[in-house]
Parts: sequence; structure tokens; C-alpha cells
Amino acid sequence: MQKKILLILFVGISFFGFSQTNTKLKGQIVSAQNNKVLSAAHILNLTSVVGTITNENGHFEIPTQANDTILISYLGFESIKLKVTNDLLKGNELIISLHEKANEIKEVVIRSTALIGVLEIDVKQVPKDRFTRIHINGLPQTYEVGKPVSQNINSPVAALFQPIDFLYNLFGKRPKQLKKLQKLKKVDNLRNMLSGKFDREVMMEYLQMDKQELRKLLVDCNYSDYFIQKASDLQMIEAILDCYENYKAIKKGKIERDVLPTRKN
Repeated sequence: MQKKILLILFVGISFFGFSQTNTKLKGQIVSAQNNKVLSAAHILNLTSVVGTITNENGHFEIPTQANDTILISYLGFESIKLKVTNDLLKGNELIISLHEKANEIKEVVIRSTALIGVLEIDVKQVPKDRFTRIHINGLPQTYEVGKPVSQNINSPVAALFQPIDFLYNLFGKRPKQLKKLQKLKKVDNLRNMLSGKFDREVMMEYLQMDKQELRKLLVDCNYSDYFIQKASDLQMIEAILDCYENYKAIKKGKIERDVLPTRKN
């Protein structure tokens, strides 16, 4: 009798665990202004680091559990965070409305460069910027050309907040945050999502920093203002992880402090 009770208990626990790991949140993303469906909206489970996008009808489904936090974003719209509850996981499809950002839309002028297909000639035709970053296909490293932004080390604000030390301590005390950022750059669909994002929301969540603190962190890592403004969220994550690995080596005495200067080609 006792064996039967234990068996039933084991099966029950197994079933509960299985159901927990296979729960999915389903919904549709629409515009709050006109109820127009928003296709290709980004849905990211910040807790489990799983992401997806909405289909042509604005529908999505994503693996979740109760107490997970979901970040929903769409270009030109205000992002929202959703705390998953048991009520939301009962199978009913959610209708989630996003509001357009109030920012003024500015005219963008795109100038094309005539290329003929010969590398030695075409490279001379591409407009140069002294702060542009050059990525060489097939190589993991990205080189930065130009002098990084200098910072006032005597500033009282700088004395209160040293972002590289904060980053080192954060990843040391909360290794899950580091693993989540590493996962973001390894999973293909997450890489694709982040390569088209420029709002820094995901990093602000995981690093517990605002945009000004993020900028100061990258300045301390000797990245230029141009890169900080123009890089995608994926490039920013790669830069922060690279900075952390270098600083960790410095802290442990494996390399000299001079390893952090500007990356040049």
C-alpha cells in the first residue's frame, strides 16, 4: 500500500513538473489607437530568456511559467512588461494593446553609394566616419576606429558610481544575469531580434542600469560615443561581455590594465 502511495505521488509530481515546463502564454498584439494588428512585435521572456515574434495576424505564443516577466516591444511603440500569473495561463488568448510613442518623427535622408563590385575600389567609395566600427566577416572581433570619449575622472558622480566595478560585482554575485546575456547572443532567433533593436531595454533589465549608466559603462570600456548611439542591442551586449571578460582578467592579474584601451584596426 505504501509503495502504491509513493508511486502515485511520484507520478503526480512528474506530471506537475511536466505541465509547468510546457505552459505557453498565447496572445495577440494590437495598436491601442486603431486596433491594427502588429506583426513582428518582439516578445521576450526575461526570466527564461526565450523569445519570439508575432505572426502576420499579430498572434504569438511563448513558453512561460507563473511569475515570469514578459517584455513586449514594437518599433515606434511604448514597450510593456507583463508579470505572468496563473490566471493568464488558463488558456485564454490575451489581447495586448501598445501605445505609439509620442516622439516626433523626423525626416530621414538616405544617400546611396555607387559600388562596382571590386573591393579595392568600392572600399574607397564608402563614406568614412572616424568613429565607425569595422566588422570583418568570419572574425568574432569588431575593431573601432577613432578616439573614445574622454571622461572626467574627478567628477563626483564618477566617484560615486564606477560602472565596470559594478558590472564585475553584479556578474560575480548574480551569475544568472551573466548567463542570460550570454544566451541572448548565442540563440539564433534572439540574436536576430536584438540585431534590430536599439532601445537598450533588455540590457537595462539584466544589468539594472539606466541609459546614462549604460553609456558610462561603455565609455569606461573605451567605446566611442558614435558606437554607443548607433550600435544595435546585440552589438552592445557583445561589447559589454567583452569588456567584462577583459576586466575580469585584469582583476585576477592575468593581464595588464593597458588591455582596455581603444580597439583599433
